Amino acid sequence: MANQTEFGIRDEKGHWRPPYPVRYAPLLTWPIRPLAFLKWLFGYPGFLWPINLFFFGLACLTWYVLQPSPAQTAQLHFGWIALMFLRNMVLLWLIAGGHHLVFYTLKLHGDRRKYHPLWLSPDNKKFLFGHQTYDNVFRTCLSGCTIWTAYEVLYVWGAANGWFPYLDPVRNPVWFAALFLLTPLWRETHFYFVHRLLHWRPLMHAIHRIHHLNPNPGPWSGMAMHPVEHLLYLSVVAIHFLVPSHPLHFFFNSQLTALTPAFGHVGFEGPVFGGKLATGSYFHYLHHRFVSCNYGEATVPLDLWFGSFFDGEGAYRTRKKAAG
Repeated sequence: MANQTEFGIRDEKGHWRPPYPVRYAPLLTWPIRPLAFLKWLFGYPGFLWPINLFFFGLACLTWYVLQPSPAQTAQLHFGWIALMFLRNMVLLWLIAGGHHLVFYTLKLHGDRRKYHPLWLSPDNKKFLFGHQTYDNVFRTCLSGCTIWTAYEVLYVWGAANGWFPYLDPVRNPVWFAALFLLTPLWRETHFYFVHRLLHWRPLMHAIHRIHHLNPNPGPWSGMAMHPVEHLLYLSVVAIHFLVPSHPLHFFFNSQLTALTPAFGHVGFEGPVFGGKLATGSYFHYLHHRFVSCNYGEATVPLDLWFGSFFDGEGAYRTRKKAAG
């Protein structure tokens, strides 16, 4: 029997869910809801603020302050590559490590709005080192950070040598601005189709099962993957090798892709701390719990269109056509 909590409901197995079904953003819905769309676009939390504007600011800081100059990156040298790797490692520890510190080490939010009834496993032989967090940190930092950095190194090296198309913000200000709005939608679309591919049975058992060792995910679980999955997942940035864009677009896309999994896997419903911290994704938690639903995210309704959407209401039934 489900139990009503202060906010939300815990089912008979102790799993928490919000008191409303999972909903898509009012972007590609019919009939059009202009007021809801504007609230989603400009509200807090919404499409622009805080996540995307935060990562836009981080991309600016990266490109203008923390990135080696094109004169340096035109030639491959260990020094500047190591600096980029170190920068990305620090960002992972600030974002994923910061979430883990707040929610799992210090437990500042208690277990309020925590999806799974249990805390992360410190003693489970299915994980490397027998410890869920150690396993997730190891996979994220060793494989994840390395492959993320490799894509960035390839881009800045190629861009410095004029191999990739460049978008001049002065000559093309409208398209320059529009790309920042389109990039998160492209990222969701790419993620959905790569994710569905990984749920093809052979790839699921050989590769994607590593990520699904975490039915009770934590912040470090988001990038805890097999190296082949890192290659596929982070390949979202390859669009900048073909489509005219600015390095700011590239770093915006790259950092969104590598760092927002900590938000989506935190395991708590947000916004938390009185609505101050926008984090959490019940949409994606349902995928970790049930595996064969919600392969994408909650803006572009690809799961709805392709029949794999589950809103969290009622009993879940495994779909016969599910590959995983």
